[in-house]
Amino acid sequence: MNCTRGRGRDERLLVSVVDDDESIRESLPDLLREFGFAARAFSSAEAFLSSDCIDKTQCLILDIVMPGMTGLDLQQELTRRGQKIPVIFVTARKEEALRARAFKQGAVRFLNKPFSDTVLLDALNAALRGDGNQ
Repeated sequence: MNCTRGRGRDERLLVSVVDDDESIRESLPDLLREFGFAARAFSSAEAFLSSDCIDKTQCLILDIVMPGMTGLDLQQELTRRGQKIPVIFVTARKEEALRARAFKQGAVRFLNKPFSDTVLLDALNAALRGDGNQ
C-alpha cells in the first residue's frame, strides 16, 4: 500500500487504522476523511509494520484483539523501534486488565466499540495534542 500523504497540496494528517474487522476498515477511514484527515486501513499489525505508512502516521487507531500480533504487541513493537505514534485503542472487549495494560504501555485513549463520532473525534484531538491517558 502506497502511503504517500500528499497529492500536490494535500497535507492532511495521516491516521492509520489497524483492525481485523472488515466493517471497521471500510467505515472508519471514511469517517476520518470527513473529519479532515488522510486515512489508511490495515487488516493486521503485520500489514501495518510492512507498509511505508509508519513514519507518516500521526495517530494510530488500533484494535486490541486480532489474530497473530495483537494491538498491544504492535504498540510494544513500535515503542521498541522508537516510533512515537499516539495510539487510540478500540475494542469490543470490556476487560479492565486490557485497558490498564494499554494505558501502562502509553495509549492515549481506550474506546469501547461501539463508540460515537464525537468520542472518536475527541480522542483524535487529544492524541494529536499530546494529551495523556484517559
